[in-house]
Amino acid sequence: MAELILDGQKVVWHKDRIEAWLRGERIAPITIDCALTRRCTYRCIYCYGQLQANDEKKMTRDVIFRFLDDAAEIGVRAVSFVSDGESTCSPYLYDAILRGKANGLDMALGTNGYLLTGDRLEEVLPNLTYLRFNISAAEPTRYAEIMGCKEDCFHKVCRTIKECARIKKEKSLPVSLGIQMVLMPQYADQVVPFAKLGKELGVDYAVIKHCSDDETGSLKVDYSQYFKLSDILREAERYSHEGYLVKVKWSKILSGGRRRYSQCYGPPFILQMSGSGLVAPCGMLFNKKYKRFHIGNIADKPFKEIWKSKLYWEVMHHIASSSFDPRTMCGTLCLQHKVNEFLWDLKQGKAVLKRSKGARPMHINFV
Repeated sequence: MAELILDGQKVVWHKDRIEAWLRGERIAPITIDCALTRRCTYRCIYCYGQLQANDEKKMTRDVIFRFLDDAAEIGVRAVSFVSDGESTCSPYLYDAILRGKANGLDMALGTNGYLLTGDRLEEVLPNLTYLRFNISAAEPTRYAEIMGCKEDCFHKVCRTIKECARIKKEKSLPVSLGIQMVLMPQYADQVVPFAKLGKELGVDYAVIKHCSDDETGSLKVDYSQYFKLSDILREAERYSHEGYLVKVKWSKILSGGRRRYSQCYGPPFILQMSGSGLVAPCGMLFNKKYKRFHIGNIADKPFKEIWKSKLYWEVMHHIASSSFDPRTMCGTLCLQHKVNEFLWDLKQGKAVLKRSKGARPMHINFV
């Protein structure tokens, strides 16, 4: 698993796209992170989705397929169904994965796993680059408490993960299977059991990440408390072995919730879209109070037209200007954070754009 980058960025491997951006060209996103609905079967305590409410449109099969066709046409390289909703709640999820893959897009899914159906797993697993299950507790009682569901959900999801691992092994599939813990400091008792659980389930990796919060601290994440968890997090990483990686996102967990860049360059490379159909630069700006950053909705207009529009590029240029400071004007440690750090250093002359050396990383189009 040495080529699996879980705490970093892979945008540097897309030199052609960066050079075009530096020349001032209008580039297509390398990755689009989106959802097919804003609905969810769980009510996780740490969920940022509760802070992202906006006007929802109907995401029909035709709307979703048109988006995937447009994405492929303009040069998007990968689509991850993650974002602000549980995409397994959409009746079009499986068809969407197949359509995206048929279009030449790398496809991925992040899910709580509860609604994944066994009779479709053999069909979709060969068409996914990765399938990641969100499991922020490894004991049934704590799972139900933290993730806002019944204890039985834990057992059902574990059975589904084991079935995915069986199918992957039996068919020698390249899909990466992982589990993810969103760690709030007060739930540190689940860190080591989580690392053990991944090994028992037969996944390829288990990643432990920070919890994002908005600029007003609505989720009350105390980032100073993460520093006290270093020992237990290192203990969890020691459960790694050949074929199984336990990885802590140290760069964010030990960041204190702070950014070192004052302009946002990442969204043209890794765009986020809401399960409502909303196109916005990033998930931190989905809420209707950030309406000035809302570009359009794929239920109303083809994504290709939205991407080509004057408004799309006005918004992208605004958040990349000195008029927008991500340190104070949006939430903490966003999806684009590591890409932003690299591009900021590049713009500041502290990084050099050169052809990457070494082994090609896994999931290269999910930057």
